[in-house]
This record gives sequence, C-alpha cells and structure tokens, in this order.
Amino acid sequence: MTLKVRNVRRALKAKGFHEEDRDHHYYFLQHQGKLTPIHTKISHGEADLYDGLCSQMARQMRLTTAQFRQFVDCTLTSEGYVGTLISAGHLETSNPPEL
Repeated sequence: MTLKVRNVRRALKAKGFHEEDRDHHYYFLQHQGKLTPIHTKISHGEADLYDGLCSQMARQMRLTTAQFRQFVDCTLTSEGYVGTLISAGHLETSNPPEL
C-alpha cells in the first residue's frame, strides 16, 4: 500500500514538524518550542511512498509502520504522537512548576 507524499508532508507539518529543504526535504520535530533529535526525510521528486520507505520513516519517527499510517491518516493526533514518544522514553517533557 502506498501513501501520497503530499499527505505525509501535510501530516508532518500539521503535527509539529519543521521542514528544512536541503538535498532532501528534512522534517524535525519541534516540542515545547525546541527542535528535537527526532526527524525524517523525503526525497525531492517523490510522489508516492511504498511500504519500504514507510517503514524507514516510521523507524526514524520512533513509530511502528501501523502507527505511521495512523499518523498520516490523522487517527493518531499530535498529542497522541507526543504521548507515545514520551511513554517510550524517546522524548522528555518539562512541565512548568505549578504556583
């Protein structure tokens, strides 16, 4: 099953990823106003992502392939994604002290 690159890019941007255009389109997750080490990339000129590329992107984003498809289909929200990363220990959160 393939995914359209335009849908993947839209989901990444909508859910907190910052795009940088280099030799590829790079996407870095921003969390609490800071760039994190979690990133992925898409080649210029790609129109469709096939299963192998979806699996690679999922690993880069610290997701399973099924979760990646949910991320793109918007059944996995940005809050759900960040929660998944935090619970797996891939991302830390700094809560401000309560007054």
